[in-house]
Amino acid sequence: MATAENLIAKINNGDNKAFRELYGNDPAELKRNAKRYADLLKQFNSEFGFSDPEFFSSPGRTEIGGNHTDHNWGRVLAGAVNLDNVSVAARNNTNTIRILSEGYPRFEVDLSNLKPEKSELFSSAALVRGICSRFKELGHAIGGFDACIDGGVPKGSGLSSSASFEVLIGAILSELFNNAKVDPIQNAIIGQYSENNYFGKPCGLMDQTACAMGGLITIDFKDPAEPVVKKVDFDFVATGFSLVITDTGGNHADLNDEYASLPIDMKAVASELGAKVLRQVSLDQVIEIIPKIRGKVGDRAILRAIHFQGDNQRVVDQVAALERNDFKAFLRMVVDSGFSSYMYNQNIYPVNNIREQGVSLALALSELVLKGEGAWRVHGGGFAGTIQAFVPQSLLDKYVTTIEHVFGKDSCRKLFIRHQGAGIVKL
Repeated sequence: MATAENLIAKINNGDNKAFRELYGNDPAELKRNAKRYADLLKQFNSEFGFSDPEFFSSPGRTEIGGNHTDHNWGRVLAGAVNLDNVSVAARNNTNTIRILSEGYPRFEVDLSNLKPEKSELFSSAALVRGICSRFKELGHAIGGFDACIDGGVPKGSGLSSSASFEVLIGAILSELFNNAKVDPIQNAIIGQYSENNYFGKPCGLMDQTACAMGGLITIDFKDPAEPVVKKVDFDFVATGFSLVITDTGGNHADLNDEYASLPIDMKAVASELGAKVLRQVSLDQVIEIIPKIRGKVGDRAILRAIHFQGDNQRVVDQVAALERNDFKAFLRMVVDSGFSSYMYNQNIYPVNNIREQGVSLALALSELVLKGEGAWRVHGGGFAGTIQAFVPQSLLDKYVTTIEHVFGKDSCRKLFIRHQGAGIVKL
C-alpha cells in the first residue's frame, strides 16, 4: 500500500516522465502541476482519509476543424490539450460516490438509484449518475468511490470542461472497477449519453472522444454508434506557430437554447429531404430544395445546412493538407471555417444580446494582426467564450498584447497537443 509521502516523492516536484508527457518541459509549468497534485492529495486525505488513492488526468480539447458538424454525424478534427482536470480517487467499499471539486460544494450519488433526477438537471451529480447508469446497462461494474478533483480545464473556456469531467469519471470507473478495460471511445459515448439524457444538453460526441482518446485525431461520425477515429501524424511544434486560445470572458450560462437551435435547424433541413441528419444528404440537394422550404424552416436553418456541408468536407481537406505537410493550405482552411461559422452557422453571438460580442471583437482583432500570416476562428460551441488562433512566433508578442489589451491579462493561453487521453497517471 502506497503512502502519501511515497506519492509526494514520486511527484518529485514535477521532475518525472509522466508529468513531462502531460505538461511539457517548462520547469515552471511542471512545478505548478506538481503543486496541484500534492495539494489535491492533501485535500483528499483531509476529506476522506488516505485509503490508497490513485491519480487520474483528463485533458481539455481544442476543436481544430468541423464546427458543429458532429451532432449531424459529420467529421471533425480535434486535439487533446495540456490543460486538464486532475483527480485523486479511491474505492470506498460503499454504494455511494462522494466527490469534492475545487470551488464547488461536495456532492454524493447513491448508486441504488440510477434514474434521472429532475432536481439534478445541469449538475455534476446528474452527469455522474448518468455515467454510472450507462456503465451498468452495458455490463460494466460500478461501485462507490471517493474523489477530489482540481478543474484545470476552465469552465466556459471552450476547451470542454464538462466533457473532460465526464470521461474523467468514466476513466475512474474503468480503472477502479473494470481493470481499465473500458475502451476510450465507449467511455466517450457513455459521457455523451449522460450529458444528453441526465444533464440536459443535446451535445454531439466530438468533445468526449477527443478528451478520452488524446492526441490529434480526426473523427468520422457517419455511424455515431461506432465513430471512426484516426490519429493524425503531424508535429505542430515544428511549424514555429503557437496555438493560442483566447477567453473573451463571455458567459455560457444562458446559452442552452442557442446551442440546441443548431442541431434543430440542421435536422429540420435534413428532414425536408427525407433524412435524419445532414450527413445523409448533399449540398446540391440542399440548394435544390431551398425555394420549397424557406417559409417552413427559415433562412437561418438553410444557411446552417450550407455551413455543415462546407465544414464537413473541409475536415477531409485539412487532414490531407497536414498529412502532406502543407501547413499554409491548412491555415487557409482554418480561416475559411471561421468565416463559414460567422456567416452561415451564425454561432458567434447570441441574437438576444447583440451589445456583447466578445467573440466577434476577438476575431476582428485577430484578423488585423494575422491576416496573410496566421489563422483564426471561433472555438467550440460559440456565442460566447473563446476563439482559436495559429500565430507565427514573429507575431506572437504583438498578437497577445493586442488581444490582452482588450480582454485582460492572461486571457490568452498558449497550448500544445498532448498525446495522453483520460486515464490513470502512473508516476
